[in-house]
Amino acid sequence: MTKFSAGEILAEITRSGVVESIHTGHLVLLNSNGSVHLTKGDPTQLTYPRSTIKAIQSSVMIRSGLKLEPRLLALASSSHSGAAIHQEGALEILANVGLSEKDLQNAKDKPLGEPERRAWGDKKPTRLAMNCSGKHAGMLATCVTAGWPTANYLDPAHPLQVAIKEELENLAGEEVALTSADGCGAPLFLLSLMGLARAMRALTISTDPIHQSVVQACREFPEMVAGEKRLTTRLMREVPGLFMKEGAEGVEVATLADGRTIIFKISDGAIRAFETLMVAALAEFGISITDTTERVYGGSEAIGSIRACITRE
Repeated sequence: MTKFSAGEILAEITRSGVVESIHTGHLVLLNSNGSVHLTKGDPTQLTYPRSTIKAIQSSVMIRSGLKLEPRLLALASSSHSGAAIHQEGALEILANVGLSEKDLQNAKDKPLGEPERRAWGDKKPTRLAMNCSGKHAGMLATCVTAGWPTANYLDPAHPLQVAIKEELENLAGEEVALTSADGCGAPLFLLSLMGLARAMRALTISTDPIHQSVVQACREFPEMVAGEKRLTTRLMREVPGLFMKEGAEGVEVATLADGRTIIFKISDGAIRAFETLMVAALAEFGISITDTTERVYGGSEAIGSIRACITRE
């Protein structure tokens, strides 16, 4: 069993000046040259990166012969909200190679975005509405293009999944410690938080035209990577050159065009402190953005807040 450390306090929730709750975890900030700017917790902590590595997965799809316009390439790299543009885009990727929704093998779910989920109402979950359907559509289209079987495209031994693992290891500079399964059903690779930081920095500064095309597609179409009213989409619109991708169980990655890198893992898996931590981390790099996180209220009066605890001592 891999040892799990709760790390250090990354954020505090205060009420009337008293700390009421905390979020612990691990954080790595890398400078543009790859040197360590700041760490909290244990940077060697083995972590499932979850959906934060989708841009690496879609890079392998393109390397294997898949051709997608930037809008759809961003969708293949996404954890989308399940809006019409996302579901229709996934169908478009599939239709381009003669496939349809019935070929998807990802888990079924309702839309991830809050407005989209409310609008969905009591309708049953579907594979298309699930936030990973863009990635799975891309994987299936890759298999058709490369002449690989589609029936077992989620098998870790499938040529596509083997290539994804190799690409991740090359970028991270370390071997995957364990292969599991993500919530969507695709193979999931365990590696250190520092390895994830190295991988995302390497992807961002790579001179490989494929890597460049994927990261740039996400920057150009942030609404496809997440969705309206989502933090990822908003910050990529607000901060020039920012690439950002969240993952389940409290994992977040972000890079700037020069390779400066932000990675954190919230130990309890919660996302409540994501925006506050991203604001504080970007401030470490001299970038000022507004934290719109809802304040802590006592009745109708704001009497507390979420505050980041990552400033170097």
